[in-house]
Order: sequence, then structure tokens, then C-alpha cells
Amino acid sequence: MGSIDAKLAALGFTLPQPRKFPNPNRCGCVRVGNILFVSGHGPHHPGMQIREHGKLGQDMTVEEGYKAAQASALAILATVKAAAGDLDKVKRVVRLFGMVNSTPDFPDHPKVIDGASDLFYQLFGPEAGCHARSAVGMADLPRGQAVEINGEFELALMPCKL
Repeated sequence: MGSIDAKLAALGFTLPQPRKFPNPNRCGCVRVGNILFVSGHGPHHPGMQIREHGKLGQDMTVEEGYKAAQASALAILATVKAAAGDLDKVKRVVRLFGMVNSTPDFPDHPKVIDGASDLFYQLFGPEAGCHARSAVGMADLPRGQAVEINGEFELALMPCKL
């Protein structure tokens, strides 16, 4: 078990199975050089007791949204681990783009997406876990999910074997 996996376990978290995409025209992530571009992930995590679906400002609280963003972050980490082979290969969380299914007057998008940002900061530390971020409201998200998050992660360069 790597150090990031150990931190996850110490925090009481597990990773879900990596997301399977229904169409072969897209995938969970694409690696370009040492940057991993991760597709949008919702809060699907069968091991967590959370609300996956709802609209912030209407039928869902900021606390429930925060937990949904945490679950989305764990789903992202499952995809990153599957692609990189080990979460300890993540050199830096570069950027997150968080979308919140919310009413037009909902003001707390950043507080919701902090569920993901706080988790990455705890896992990767103040230097590698501090990232650029956007948190925006959306009129709706696929399947009525509460949040969707995508992002970029810098991976350690793999040694070249000649």
C-alpha cells in the first residue's frame, strides 16, 4: 500500500471501482506527457452513504453537496490510480473544475466543491495538493447528479528504458 492509499484508509475512505464509460468515443482520462486530463466524475461511490442526486439551494444542503464532492474526488482518484498504477505517482493536483447542480440564486458553489479540494489537500499536502480551481453553478447535470468535477494531475515522469 502506498502512502496516499494509507492516508485514504486513515481518513476512513475507500476508492470505488473506476468509472466505465458507456460509449467508446470517450474515456476516464487521457495522458499527455506527464499530465493526466481526467473526465468529469460525479458522486457515484457505492461505499459511501451520500446523496448523489439533488439541486443545491432547492432540496440539498451545502453539507450534502460537500459530501457529494468528496465522493466525486474519490471517483477521480480511482480513475487516476487505474491510469497511473499508483496514487504515489501523482506529483501535483494541477486544477479542478467543479460544477454544482444548483438554483440560480445559490451562492455557495465554492463551499460545495471544497469537499474535493479539501480531500486532495489532505492527501497530497500543502504544496502538491494546493490547486487552481473553478466552482460554478449549472442549471442541471447528467442524471440529476449534485456535482461533477474534472481536473488535471501532474504525474512523475516515467524513466525511459533504452
